[in-house]
Amino acid sequence: LQREDPSFRAYTDEQTLQTIIAGMGELHLDVLVDRLKREYGVECNVGAPRVAYRESIREWVKAEGKIKKQTGGRGMFGHCWIEMGPLDPEVEENFIFENNITGGVIPKDFIPSVEKGIRDAMTRGVLAGYPVIRIHAKLVDGSFHDVDSSQAAFEIAGSLAFQAAAHKAGIHLLEPMMDVEVRTPESYMGDVIGDLNARRGQVGKMEDLGNLKIITALVPLSKMFGYATDLRSKTQGRAVQSMQFAKYMAVPDNIANEIIAKATGE
Repeated sequence: LQREDPSFRAYTDEQTLQTIIAGMGELHLDVLVDRLKREYGVECNVGAPRVAYRESIREWVKAEGKIKKQTGGRGMFGHCWIEMGPLDPEVEENFIFENNITGGVIPKDFIPSVEKGIRDAMTRGVLAGYPVIRIHAKLVDGSFHDVDSSQAAFEIAGSLAFQAAAHKAGIHLLEPMMDVEVRTPESYMGDVIGDLNARRGQVGKMEDLGNLKIITALVPLSKMFGYATDLRSKTQGRAVQSMQFAKYMAVPDNIANEIIAKATGE
């Protein structure tokens, strides 16, 4: 199909693991899905793409992670204290780890294991299994056992410390926000703005371009599926829109609760 139609694209989203098909519009995709079924015998479960939500924290906290097991032979012991908080907005990195251990309370060989445990826990998420982003972690204290401590034990301790800190620091859900630009005749401007507001959009500036009005807004990606078709319907096909990713922002609590419940099956 891609060889026959250059405007059709199909790819796998690395974050959601969905197969995404993209084309010139919803009617174009409907035709392609029908061709897949009729000409190639491929049945498709079609729906809107999944939204790549993220999780993050609100404040600095201190938390402990400790594992202590004794099973008759060699045991498992790992213990660490971390301070954790959100990264400053101007920092480009997604995760910073600082080793502030003094006096050898945790041997140097085990410190990378604590970092690995935190990184692994970030990928699994805390609230709903979405990756955690924008984290600054400082390893500040801990203890070890001469025989029972190991890299695996300190990985677990790091993961436990991260999870404890995340809950204390106000873990919350983030959603991708899109910069949306709509060019519409002035007579439809009220309908366009009303529709953007109904999609939880934050309307920004409005400018003139000849006989057109240019409206810019910040809108959640989850509310933008099918927007091109709706816009054409509301403006008799006379308005056009474009959008691109802007940033992640906190999801309102009532909506976040619904997303978390759906993700966790509760």
